[in-house]
Amino acid sequence: MTEVKVATSSSEVDEALELRRRVYVDEQGVTLEADRDGLDPGALHVVAIDAGRVVGTCRLVFEDDLARLGRMAVDNELRGRGIGAEILAAAEREARAAGAARIRLHSQTAARSLYERGGFQIRGEEFMEEGIPHVTMEKPLA
Repeated sequence: MTEVKVATSSSEVDEALELRRRVYVDEQGVTLEADRDGLDPGALHVVAIDAGRVVGTCRLVFEDDLARLGRMAVDNELRGRGIGAEILAAAEREARAAGAARIRLHSQTAARSLYERGGFQIRGEEFMEEGIPHVTMEKPLA
């Protein structure tokens, strides 16, 4: 059984960062510098834990009434099992609890349907980020 929650220890955050490195740097060819943008210390990290290890993560960065969701990653062996949707739902609950009126993210176009199923809508045109096509998506929370 997978537990999805806010990271409560530095070791959980460290595991989330390591998962992001495997997904973004090793699998997708993103530079480590691009992933580690300096926002992690002030972010709220949501983690999915299965059998004692972090198997999924995202982070929320708050700016006024906006929650910016980013760095969503799920272990490649566990994709397609609903973990991403569970993380998304937990992040939305946390953003709402923190008083955010809306939540915004940059989705890789390949993952767009996950966010659409979660109620997010595309805002604007497709763009490239780290050589990967993305779209901005947003969902009102209020």
